[in-house]
Amino acid sequence: MLEGSIPPSVFNLSSLPHLVVQFNNLTGTLPPYASDRLPCLKVLSVDSNQLHGAIPVSLCNSTKLEVIQMMENSFSGVIPDCLGAHLQNLWKLTLDDNQLEANSDSDWRFVDGLTNCSNLVVIGLAGNKLRGLLPGSIVNLSTSMEFLGIYNNMVHGQIPQGIGNLVNLDSIYMHLNNLTGTIPDSIGKLKKLSNLYLYGNNLSGQIPATIGNLTIVSRLSLNENMLTGSIPSSLGNCPLETLELQNNCLTGPIPKQVLQISTLSTSANFQRNMLTGSLPSEVGDLKNLQTLDVSGNRLTGEIPASLGNCQILQYCIMKRNFLQGEIPSSIGQLRGLLVLDLSGNNLSARIPDLLSNMKGIERLDISFNNFKGEVPKRGIFLNASAFSVEGNTGLCGGIPELKLPPCSNPTNSTNKQLHKLAMTIFIAFGILGITLLLALFVFFHKIRNSRKGEHALPLISDQHVRISYANLVTATNGFSSENLVGVGSFGSVYKGTMMSNDQEVVVAVKVLNLQQRGASQSFGAECETLRCARLRNLVKILTVCSSIDSSGLDFKAIIFDFLPNGNLDQLLHQHPSEHGNQTGVDLVQRINIAIDVASALEYLHQYRPAPIVHCDLKPSNILLDNDMVAHVGDFGLARFVDHDQNSLPDISSGWATRRGTIGYAALEYGLGNEVSIYGDTYSFGVLLLEIFTGKRPTDADIVQDLGLHRYVQITLRDHQVASVIDEQLLLSVQDGENKGRASNGSSSSSTREVMIVAYIASILHIGIRCSEEVPTDRLLICDALRELQGVDDKYRVHLRIGGR
Repeated sequence: MLEGSIPPSVFNLSSLPHLVVQFNNLTGTLPPYASDRLPCLKVLSVDSNQLHGAIPVSLCNSTKLEVIQMMENSFSGVIPDCLGAHLQNLWKLTLDDNQLEANSDSDWRFVDGLTNCSNLVVIGLAGNKLRGLLPGSIVNLSTSMEFLGIYNNMVHGQIPQGIGNLVNLDSIYMHLNNLTGTIPDSIGKLKKLSNLYLYGNNLSGQIPATIGNLTIVSRLSLNENMLTGSIPSSLGNCPLETLELQNNCLTGPIPKQVLQISTLSTSANFQRNMLTGSLPSEVGDLKNLQTLDVSGNRLTGEIPASLGNCQILQYCIMKRNFLQGEIPSSIGQLRGLLVLDLSGNNLSARIPDLLSNMKGIERLDISFNNFKGEVPKRGIFLNASAFSVEGNTGLCGGIPELKLPPCSNPTNSTNKQLHKLAMTIFIAFGILGITLLLALFVFFHKIRNSRKGEHALPLISDQHVRISYANLVTATNGFSSENLVGVGSFGSVYKGTMMSNDQEVVVAVKVLNLQQRGASQSFGAECETLRCARLRNLVKILTVCSSIDSSGLDFKAIIFDFLPNGNLDQLLHQHPSEHGNQTGVDLVQRINIAIDVASALEYLHQYRPAPIVHCDLKPSNILLDNDMVAHVGDFGLARFVDHDQNSLPDISSGWATRRGTIGYAALEYGLGNEVSIYGDTYSFGVLLLEIFTGKRPTDADIVQDLGLHRYVQITLRDHQVASVIDEQLLLSVQDGENKGRASNGSSSSSTREVMIVAYIASILHIGIRCSEEVPTDRLLICDALRELQGVDDKYRVHLRIGGR
């Protein structure tokens, strides 16, 4: 391997046609006169060395140059604009992985010059510091072009429509830039294209159906953008090996035509979009696929039995959807399966034994579903670190590490016989005793009505049947102070006990204070919103009451599921012992809560036919269930966006003019602006900052420092993140470290703490971007959710912490 600098005498070899010194350890610079004395030079290949300095302008004088390869060095400065103007024979220019710059339109003039190179086939500019607008002249490059690589720069602007002129392109690599706008329809004219990489930009709009004209494309990566609309079924015409559509805002179903691409082998990735419908049975046609990821969408229905046909499948990720039913037995046919993640769905029944018979599986996650019965004690279920079943409240048994309740013994045969005999007697005498039963029912019904009875009318949550005022009086012990659990803007919330399907259930009864201006409209808004919206992360309305109270006054109440872990404000700001626990809310729980709230807002903002704006997002309106899953509540100020305020029945009412709570309400609302989804995003940003700093936006010391947003922004700028993180959070982290060292001797305390602070800093940056002063500068909630999930995934991978 050669070392040192290139001897100056080399540049005096006037008849030298090829200067090839690639893959060495050469240092120094190329002299300014490098090519002045090499008139016969055709090939200059100095790639993969340690050369630095500017690219000599004298290269433009070697008019016979055909190949310039300078990649993987440290060349800096701008690219000489004369390169193309004088090098008519140039067919390959690769300057990748240097320190080259372009900051203005004039710095991109070399592209104009390259349009004169009629034989140009390859341009490689990746991995530099190229900024500014992508020049439109790129579409005027030679039609002989086969390879265009400008990825991993900071280029912005739009992909020009004329890109379709470069009809011989085989590969387009424009990923990891700041490109905006839409993917041009003309891309469908590139019939020879086999690789299209546009991921990691800010592209928006729909995926053009014309991509289906790319009949030899094998790799399509459009992930990490802001693409919307549906996935075009025309993609089914493409012989893809890799399809990457994750982390966009795509909607609608997954087309069955896409799942019939038999060539798909590496991956089919649809995760973290807003896809709906069921997973088509055609998924079974992907017989050569290694990775299938549909996680983080809104898929419903059952897992298709045809999935068992995907014999090559190694990674099957379906977490965070709304899938239901049982795990199909055909899953057992997936002999090569390494990872199966079905967490965060609505799957039910027993855990099938087939999962314990899968010998090659390394990771199984079926947490946060509705599985019941005994956890197997064979196969993967013997390794507690290899599987997760938490969040399934109906499970029992399993290995001791799970700490699940023991399964009850089956009823013995004698008890079964007695039960059958009792049933026979009951049926035989049923007809004879029916008159007596009716009489007793009437008698006890009168007694019950004459007292403060034991329970209220059965709740029928799906029908939202209204119940009486008397029922609620009974349920809440006369709306006693002992049952009062909270007071809000338009009313009070009481804990109550009622009957549902012959079972006693605990409910939350929100009683509207109709003397408060706007309370009646609040009642209507909340009923309408929760009647339409259905999501795990929204509070569930059971029924309503609109009646007359004991004083003859109007009475309105809404009855919800009671969520026993209180609200987020209590958990963040009460001392842990006050809330019945000793450790507070740990880091994993806070990240999960943030993702839950973002998921709820994303659902509301994408709701059709009209987006829903919450208008009053704050910690006290976020309730937590037994599993610490967050549910957004209090929709008393919610609006459908396209319901203009002028259409409200009382434009001057307290409800119509309210825009949330001080500190959380968007700044533009203080100027009287109309509500928008950006207002919710601002509230979410403030909420995110509060979750991880433990500071309210209205705290006196924060107000003096011009707000929580600015306070956190300064600490991030000054690299003082640890000083702003909630002390309770840091204590829980340190407790976790001590336990970790005691149990497995993992990474050192200092390294772990640095990593945790770095991850919290990433989350705080998201909060800052959501709470920008100008509404249009804020992140869309779908992008905030995507970034939070990314931080969450990295956190769990690097620190090996399990989650839901």
